[in-house]
Amino acid sequence: MASKAGKDSGVVETIKTIVYALLIAGVFRTLFFQPFWIPSGSMKDTLLIGDFLFVNKMAYGYSRYSCPFAICPISGRIFGSEPELGDVIVFRHPVTGADFIKRLVGAPGDTVQMRDGVLYLNGEALPQEPAGTFEEVYERQGPLGTPPRCENAPVGEGDICTNTRLRETFPSGRSHTILNTDMSFADNTPLFTVPEGHYFFVGDNRDNSQDSRFPQAVGGVGFVPYENIIGRADRVVFSSAGRSMLYFWTWRSDRFFTRIE
Repeated sequence: MASKAGKDSGVVETIKTIVYALLIAGVFRTLFFQPFWIPSGSMKDTLLIGDFLFVNKMAYGYSRYSCPFAICPISGRIFGSEPELGDVIVFRHPVTGADFIKRLVGAPGDTVQMRDGVLYLNGEALPQEPAGTFEEVYERQGPLGTPPRCENAPVGEGDICTNTRLRETFPSGRSHTILNTDMSFADNTPLFTVPEGHYFFVGDNRDNSQDSRFPQAVGGVGFVPYENIIGRADRVVFSSAGRSMLYFWTWRSDRFFTRIE
């Protein structure tokens, strides 16, 4: 029979192992990659509800928001590099503290405006070309149970929901797809001038995204400070079409390690 001292020693070693594992995981999450699960459809069809990805924290350096609960003792940003227009970025909401994921469309000093659903950057329209139709089943999606918005509404439960897909291109030549459902008040905005040290973000699902087009006072994002940026989303690891990412039988086989445009 094992001695009491031996049992105590085994318990201590187990506790030490757990503590070390948690410390290593915490360092890894703080310095390198943070897991993120897509809860809403604001970035369709680039990102789907249920996509699971890791956010690259090394891409833009570190701020206090790089740590859980914003506890990093960092003033401003260290080892910082500038994000590029078109990057898909996770950032901390300036007011609510929630983590958001959107596409960067305006850097400090840029002017941004939506006119009839077309994004204008520094007075020039970003070209949009037809890219087919995005189709999905009309059903409640993800843990929030939110049904999609459909251009062909009304759509019955289980029927096909469609939205126009367009390919939008930045002056750099970088392009990505966006969705258009209908003409909404978000398709025409005032002219925004991005202030120093801030960035402007928009969702790819243009008619279903609370982003920098909306002021923070009404639930929008507004201008996002540089220090609120957490990291860049580069690749989807896997994707679940069910109510939980643990329901492996609902994983989408075509989205494993998909590169994010």
